[in-house]
Amino acid sequence: MALSASDVPTMYTVLVNSLSADEAARRPAEAALAQCETRPGFCSCLLEIISARGLACREDVRLLATVYFKNSINRYWRHRRDSYGISNEEKDHLRKNLLLNMREENSQIALQLAVLISKIARLDYPKEWPDLLSVLAQQLQSADVLASHRVFMVLFRTLKELSTKRLAVDQKNYAEITGHLFEYTWNLWKSDVQAILQNLSMLSQRNDIDSILEQSNDLALICDRWLLCLKIVRQLIFSGYASDSRTAQEVWQVREVCPTVLTAIRSLLPYYDSFKDKQAKLWDFAKRACTKLMKVLVTLQGRHPYSFVHQTVLPATVDFCLNMITNPEQTGTTFEEFLIQSMVLVKSVLECKEYRPSPTGRVISENAQPLSLEQRKKNFAAVASDMLKAVLSGDRVVLLCNILVRRYFIYTAKDLEEWSENPESFHHEQNLVQWTEKKRPCAEALFIVIFEKYRELLAPVVVSVLREAMAVSPPQETDVTAGMLLKDAAYTAAGHVYYELSNYLSFNEWFHGSLSIEISNHHPNMRIIRRKIALLLGQWISEIKGDTRKLVYRALVGLLQDNDIAVRLAACSSLCYLFQESCFSEVDLFECLPTCWTMSFKLIEDVQEFDSKVQVLNFISVLLEHAGDKVIPFASQLSQFFQMIWNESAGESLLQIQLLTSLRTFVSSLGFQSPLSYHMLIPILQSGINVDSPDALNLLEDSVLLWEATLSNAPSIVPQLLDLFPYLVGIMNRSFDHLEVTMKIIEDYIIFGGSEFLKSHGASLANIIDTIVGNVNDKGLLTALPIVDLLIQIFPLEAPPFISSALQKLTFISLSQDDGQNPSRTTVRASSGAILARLLVMNTNFSAQLLSEPALLASIQQAGISVNNNLLLSLVDMWIDKVDDANAIQQKEYAMALSIILTLQVPQVIDKLDDILSVCTTVIIGSREVKTEDDTSGDITSSSWIGNDGSGYSNTSSKELRKCQVKDSDPIKQASLENVLRENLKACAVFHGDEVFNAAIGRIHPSAFAQLQQALNTA
Repeated sequence: MALSASDVPTMYTVLVNSLSADEAARRPAEAALAQCETRPGFCSCLLEIISARGLACREDVRLLATVYFKNSINRYWRHRRDSYGISNEEKDHLRKNLLLNMREENSQIALQLAVLISKIARLDYPKEWPDLLSVLAQQLQSADVLASHRVFMVLFRTLKELSTKRLAVDQKNYAEITGHLFEYTWNLWKSDVQAILQNLSMLSQRNDIDSILEQSNDLALICDRWLLCLKIVRQLIFSGYASDSRTAQEVWQVREVCPTVLTAIRSLLPYYDSFKDKQAKLWDFAKRACTKLMKVLVTLQGRHPYSFVHQTVLPATVDFCLNMITNPEQTGTTFEEFLIQSMVLVKSVLECKEYRPSPTGRVISENAQPLSLEQRKKNFAAVASDMLKAVLSGDRVVLLCNILVRRYFIYTAKDLEEWSENPESFHHEQNLVQWTEKKRPCAEALFIVIFEKYRELLAPVVVSVLREAMAVSPPQETDVTAGMLLKDAAYTAAGHVYYELSNYLSFNEWFHGSLSIEISNHHPNMRIIRRKIALLLGQWISEIKGDTRKLVYRALVGLLQDNDIAVRLAACSSLCYLFQESCFSEVDLFECLPTCWTMSFKLIEDVQEFDSKVQVLNFISVLLEHAGDKVIPFASQLSQFFQMIWNESAGESLLQIQLLTSLRTFVSSLGFQSPLSYHMLIPILQSGINVDSPDALNLLEDSVLLWEATLSNAPSIVPQLLDLFPYLVGIMNRSFDHLEVTMKIIEDYIIFGGSEFLKSHGASLANIIDTIVGNVNDKGLLTALPIVDLLIQIFPLEAPPFISSALQKLTFISLSQDDGQNPSRTTVRASSGAILARLLVMNTNFSAQLLSEPALLASIQQAGISVNNNLLLSLVDMWIDKVDDANAIQQKEYAMALSIILTLQVPQVIDKLDDILSVCTTVIIGSREVKTEDDTSGDITSSSWIGNDGSGYSNTSSKELRKCQVKDSDPIKQASLENVLRENLKACAVFHGDEVFNAAIGRIHPSAFAQLQQALNTA
């Protein structure tokens, strides 16, 4: 039943109760709201409550109403099959009345209203809500600052939502919106910035700023509206035009906006210092405003790089940013966020591919024809290159490089204090933080880009700084001096650009003359240098040659034992790089392996943070991967370690995923000695593959991979592994996401579990196969069908009764029609038919029983498949028809089955003798041609195909060898098709009589009969 205006008081009371701290009142209210939200009129009631301002209506209740309203839009605005949705009449009512509530004084409610209007606009504009923007534009004409602020809040949210629509018609609509809104918004922004600057100038000279601001809220609203206008201008330019990097069409708004934005930054920057100690809100505004203005420049340059190429934009902006970076004290830009954005812009410009000049230079049109797209791009690139050369002279590049290294790479007192308080957190902040979030990583990113562009100029500069730092800070230094901090900065720079410095600096001399001595200096203050050297050695890995490599291994292993966790984590990281490098020495690894295990175990006990534990686990995985069977002596110790980490990481799925990955490597390294770890491994595996466990969603994929690795490395299927199989039923009933891996698992169980496996878990296996066949797509079937084929091969008498239902489905698939547009369907039919052919050859009695099932015949006929009341003959037709779509072994299965058909007491077979013999002849002769072309490929029609040495394998692991031997012991592979066909022809002649048989033979074309004789006489 629909809700009406009379239900508003009741709805208000329910909302009030849902905010109650008393659970007895809150629970029923929440349940009532959940029931009401599906009823027509629910959103209308909420809008009435939101619109009711004053003492009679609590603000928190109104806010909650907006939240429920927003959620209802997400769930019910669009009509779905599972819900009635909101009626068109109610939608129209809501759209009209929402725009009447623009002047909302509560900022939180105003924000929620803006969000929900934008969500409706994304779905309904322009088709169902064509007047949205025109109504908002009319309300902007009001002189009321609060009303215009709220309208711009709605506009920004709406434009942001609409910008995410990517269809061509939606982008065209957005371009039209830009044309209508840009001028007004831009002019208001320029007007507001003048008003803001005038007010800031006046207030900066007053001592009673707080009292003035308390008397009027207009300045705060104007400042917020100005920032909203800025966001709208940026959004319109960004989304209203295709990127000019594709079109090479200038966006005039970029030339209009960017110089004005740059001027605004210059005007606002002084107020950062003016209000720093006088008024916190205005100081924060100046800080936010300058940072956001710089972000606008960064965004527009990235979106429209060619439009940025203008004398008033590109050189002026880059020059300004370079001044900010190199001389922030003079310009008053010491706050980090603004400096970061200045660095981001310079970096973006330097690595912008659109500004790379073409080798052919600028293009000039001689015949007044318009320039092509590529020609326009070349001209823009040439102009940009000339501008950057003028701004970035050689001296300025060198200055920038020196400033970055000598100022921004240097650790501050605050950095060192953070290191002392929490070395682990400090390490990850330095190494893993997003480069645009912190000043030092951002400076390092800019340094790498500028060095790459000016490497010949800057390489000697970096070497000079490095040698200067080494001279002023001797290796045995113990005090944290400016020289030590400069050395750390120089080492940072040298690590980033090792690829070029190796031409100027001998690593061997550097290591023996300085680095090795500094590593051995264990004074606590030298942790700064020890950590940096640990990272440096990982970066210079490609330049570490000869005997020095062993010394580097030992040095890093020694640093694993450092007293500072940040140093140990850095050493751990670099050792990973060293051991993963193609030239690493296994001998050196084996020498340090015991120490690495011990130190890794101790390190993971000492660290607390998730990132640290993952890093150490990754290091252990690398050691396991390269240690191979050398890990066996440490199996017990590693098992205890893994068990401890698993127990301690309960509830931390991400860490347990990393642990499962490490366990997979551990099991593979142990190989056939993996049972040494079963006491630890099996319980973990059992927990991970249980779909009913709380963490199944997160752990299942990696657990299934671990299961497969465990079986692949098991010398035999022990009872503990056999008992895990039923979990596979739950996994497959849940989803087919892990189908490929589960097929490998089933293959291992079938081959190595033997009859005991089939006896214990035949029903579970049948359940899985029946679930797969008929419920997965063609790709999934092609993954699973080889397992069915293998099952019948190994257990020809025992398995078919278990999987009778799946075999019936395969019969249906085999006799269905091909889809000419779907080649995989043809392959599926060919594979299904081959399985039925194998069944006929290896268990003829069950095949006859299967094909005589009345239910199967009825279902096939009901599907409209013509079988003439004889499924066997229909299969014969299918085998004859699909032989060309089958692979080599499937063709032999077809031929063997057709040969068996000749011996069956089926009178109609004699009419198909010509086609049957044609298939058999083709398979026999075709296999001989393959053998002639490549003797190593073998002859699949006779037992001689295995090879002269009786094995046919080389360089194969014993487990894989066993799999190959089982598959190759296939009776169909080993059987001689020639001999079988010769004998079965005799049986056919006896059953049908010589007269009928000879008449059928006589109908064979002479050339085909000659080929048949050739096939049967050459064995």
